[in-house]
Amino acid sequence: MAIPQSFIQELLARADVVEIVGRYVQLKKGGANYMGLCPFHGEKSPSFSVSPTKQFYHCFGCGKNGNAIGFLMEHAGMNFVEAVKDLAQQYGMQVPEEDASPQDRARAAQQRERQATLTEVLEKAGEAYRKHLKQSPRAVEYLKGRGLSGEVARQFGLGYAPDGWHGLASVFPDYADPLLVESGLVIANEDPSSGSGQAKRYDRFRDRVMFPIRNVKGECIGFGGRVLSGAAADGPKYLNSPETPVFSKGRELYGLFEARNALRELGYVLVTEGYMDVVALAQLGFPNSVATLGTACTADHVQKLFRFTDSVVFSFDGDAAGRRAARKALDAALPYATDVRSIKFLFLPPEHDPDSYIREFGREAFSRYVSEATPLSRFLLEAAREGCDLATAEGRAHMAANSRPLWTQLPEGALRRQLLGQIAELVQIEARELAALWGASGNQPARAAGGAFRRGAGQPVANRSRRLGIRPSIEASASNIARLLLGNSALWEVLSSGEHELLCALEGDFGDLFRWIDMQAHEHGPQPLAALAVGLEGQPFEAVARRIIELDSLQPSGRMVEDPEMPVADLHSAMLKLQLDVLDQELRRVQALPSTDPGRIAQEEKLIRRQFALKKQQTLEKPQ
Repeated sequence: MAIPQSFIQELLARADVVEIVGRYVQLKKGGANYMGLCPFHGEKSPSFSVSPTKQFYHCFGCGKNGNAIGFLMEHAGMNFVEAVKDLAQQYGMQVPEEDASPQDRARAAQQRERQATLTEVLEKAGEAYRKHLKQSPRAVEYLKGRGLSGEVARQFGLGYAPDGWHGLASVFPDYADPLLVESGLVIANEDPSSGSGQAKRYDRFRDRVMFPIRNVKGECIGFGGRVLSGAAADGPKYLNSPETPVFSKGRELYGLFEARNALRELGYVLVTEGYMDVVALAQLGFPNSVATLGTACTADHVQKLFRFTDSVVFSFDGDAAGRRAARKALDAALPYATDVRSIKFLFLPPEHDPDSYIREFGREAFSRYVSEATPLSRFLLEAAREGCDLATAEGRAHMAANSRPLWTQLPEGALRRQLLGQIAELVQIEARELAALWGASGNQPARAAGGAFRRGAGQPVANRSRRLGIRPSIEASASNIARLLLGNSALWEVLSSGEHELLCALEGDFGDLFRWIDMQAHEHGPQPLAALAVGLEGQPFEAVARRIIELDSLQPSGRMVEDPEMPVADLHSAMLKLQLDVLDQELRRVQALPSTDPGRIAQEEKLIRRQFALKKQQTLEKPQ
């Protein structure tokens, strides 16, 4: 579902981040901001700050920051659309569904209601399975034999599905309820011996240890079941719920709900191949483990993981099957391998899984193994050169052909450029030539879709040549003014039209940024920084603006935000400094004109008088 950017800006302008965060974190007023204990990492003294002016939160301890939508995603585990809908509902706003007909919206509402009902059915079954586990000495002995404690079994909600075809009939009085089939708990097969074509119903899970699969909100959406004996007498050793309206193997990860806090504390996630690995690792000191559910790692899996951590370690067996699985994980991870993320691949000896390795060699040995895992860059090169004889031109050409589909999936950044150089060195072609051969460009064009502000938009071509050049002193003043205006966009109206023109006449990113602020003021009026930050996405000057925002957010609250008059005074002071810098630049230009120029003396005198008046004003406004 595509939500218009304008709606996101309006929503964040209405929402109160202090109110949203305050429902989960105890906040106390501290100067202009509110302070509390950070919910994303353990701390004893509060370093978590929430700004009602900027509508941002920021932790000076762990660095987490964002707006109200980001907080709901980080803390409540929602995806972007879920967070927007949740926030919009709280403030009585209807999320626009421009492409949806009334019938489609009605069907979507019915789908949401059905999903909630299915989750209730699965929760009820999970409760029954947990009761059955307590009553089954055989199942309890099996778990003890695998080294699992009662505490970890409770943490993951482990249960037991008893032997028998209709065990759930005692849990659900209406065993013919279609919801039991739709949720994947019951299988309905047409009985060919019955002339009536009546479906034969029976429990999907029988005589198995049950692992509830929860979504990031903690709701039960499916189950994994493992037979107690080593051999599977009735069906496969491991059995998952089928695809349902609430469960998709390609999007869900086992143990993510249980691991979410550990991911933030330990700084990385360990992706394993099975739910028994996850539960055993949690007990052995690695509660930051998750597992795919009988399917290869997908892009949806990777995207979901990066909502909780910036570091992912994939763990695979060292055999051929493990290498194939790792290659699929590499393909899924490449589009998300930005310069600030870490993706590694851990290959255990063929005779070990994580559980057995830790039990034989210890926790510290496994930790070292994890820290020495293969980085994505090295694994990409290994995958590309597999089967290629680099001693021959043909082998090097083969590697270049293998590398292209991998390299092109990487996002633009330093990692992508470094790998281009490494690949070029291995195939003995200049990096620039290799990029040209692949039809790739080192620079990605600024995005202009989605209402992005185009450089120079709305300005007559003749005027562009008269833009004011940026010198270091002018850039410093412009940066200070941009910081004040982004932090409090209402200050734009404090400036005169002449000051507006001066700012909008600057060259480069700063001129573009000030023209955009002017456009925002006319179209939306004053907006908090959180809303403006959304509008910055995709703009050619986004990097400059976000640098200013980041530098400002890292500073503790000072006197400027304590006194409501101080931002206005600071803005006027910064504007005076900018005007003096611009005058000085213009004066240098005029003084460089030939002495025979008839207008030089008059221009110089006019500029000097203006400069003297501004310096006098600057002296008068300095605090005594």
